Amino acid sequence: MDTAESEWRITMAALKQTLLSLSVSLSYFCIGLVRGYSAPAVPSMHDINPGLLPSKNIASWVSSIPPFGALFGSLVAFPLMHKIGRKYTVMLTSPIWAAAWVLIATAEDWKVLLIARMLSGFGAGLTLPSAQIYVSECSDPKIRGVIGSLPSLSMSAGILVIYVLGKYVEWRTLAWICCSVAVFLFIAVINFPQSPVWLKTKKRYEKAHNSAKWLHLQGFTFDPRAQEIQKAVNNGATLEKKEKPFSKEALCRREVLLPLAIGLALLSIQQLSGIDAVIFFTVEIFRSAGSSLDGHLATIIVGAVQVLSNFSALFVVDRAGRKPLLITSGIIMAIAMASMGAAFHLNSIGNTNFGYLPVISLIVFMIGFSVGFGCIPFLLMGELFPTAQRSLLSSLAGSFNLAVMFVVIKTYHPLEDAISTAGTFWMYSILCAVGVAFVIAVVPETKGRDLETIHKLFEKRPSSASASRNDNVETGTKHGHDNPAMTGSEDEIVPCSDVRKVDTKF
Repeated sequence: MDTAESEWRITMAALKQTLLSLSVSLSYFCIGLVRGYSAPAVPSMHDINPGLLPSKNIASWVSSIPPFGALFGSLVAFPLMHKIGRKYTVMLTSPIWAAAWVLIATAEDWKVLLIARMLSGFGAGLTLPSAQIYVSECSDPKIRGVIGSLPSLSMSAGILVIYVLGKYVEWRTLAWICCSVAVFLFIAVINFPQSPVWLKTKKRYEKAHNSAKWLHLQGFTFDPRAQEIQKAVNNGATLEKKEKPFSKEALCRREVLLPLAIGLALLSIQQLSGIDAVIFFTVEIFRSAGSSLDGHLATIIVGAVQVLSNFSALFVVDRAGRKPLLITSGIIMAIAMASMGAAFHLNSIGNTNFGYLPVISLIVFMIGFSVGFGCIPFLLMGELFPTAQRSLLSSLAGSFNLAVMFVVIKTYHPLEDAISTAGTFWMYSILCAVGVAFVIAVVPETKGRDLETIHKLFEKRPSSASASRNDNVETGTKHGHDNPAMTGSEDEIVPCSDVRKVDTKF
């Protein structure tokens, strides 16, 4: 193959994989609309329909109920991803969201609003793991970091768009606009192929081949027995009957439990940083901190900073690596939350000379969050979790993330009363610092590694004799394998990369 043809294939691969990611990421844009809707909509409801939300408590529930519905949606995502695939699970969220937004736009009673908001959260939970996995499984290792970060960028863009529109559009019209975006999601995704990884787990080898060929994915094997033969060689054993992927024995293996534990910890740190308390109560936070800047304008500024920071992260995630960005992100967030706590403390003792400090603190916090913990935990879900159990583990992780989100949102005001607002932000700062220590000690680097090499990080280290035998296999000196990408788990299509040059120590 000449250089021109090779460059053309690379260009087509990047183009098609990026188009797929952008289309699927529209589902994360819809999540951003759900998350950000209450900030402008609830004040609009009070102004236009004052009896619709009869109490502050009801208004609070209407604002914060989506994560509770999303928890159940994420649990349902597992059987759907396993049975109908990642693509159709993402597409299913379109009619769910459309129905929820129609109910909101036509609501005349707060109970309808509550049900509709919970339904919109259910759709968010459904797409949260499925869209990220779909994107990760349809991208090459060299660009997976960039492409895998597009969903998080889309989510922050959705939040910003709803903030801006909410300043000029009343709440019913805002809901109709969101409904139209949900409908467009279905149209945007329908013509793309299904995940070749999922197709192979269903033994649809011809369709998997066609899907990978359309996406120009590099170095995939489609021999249904190749993975089993390689596994037997690596273990120095004969072929055995495949273990059921969701059996107790399969789920309790080290290479399943360790990635799950790391994923849950990262998603916990993401939420315990206080990010959703900031997103849901930005206007209130600025007002109570004594900021001289208009609360609505400050909300738009913070949202814009988040989008720009997420966009900037696209250019460094595959260069700097996942782990350095997470560490940098945690340090910046810890400093920003400490500064935010200081702003509230100064205001509480009557010092109002630092009215700019809350704005600067939240801008810095959003920058730190966006370049690391905002996108990388979701990206790692598609990289660390083994293919055979990926749908289940991602569903559990997504539900856990949403449960923690719900707890953080609902405990913000009680924490203010218990330890003061300054104490609440200082607590978030300490949790961010703990997150940095966890990343340094536990999280592996996955930059530039194919999925098979990443999964080997969590396997038990072989004996010297076994390691020598495995080295021979990886260098292609046994069984006639010239391509190192022929190694892999029995349920995974493995992207081509030179595993001999990758340090797999954990």
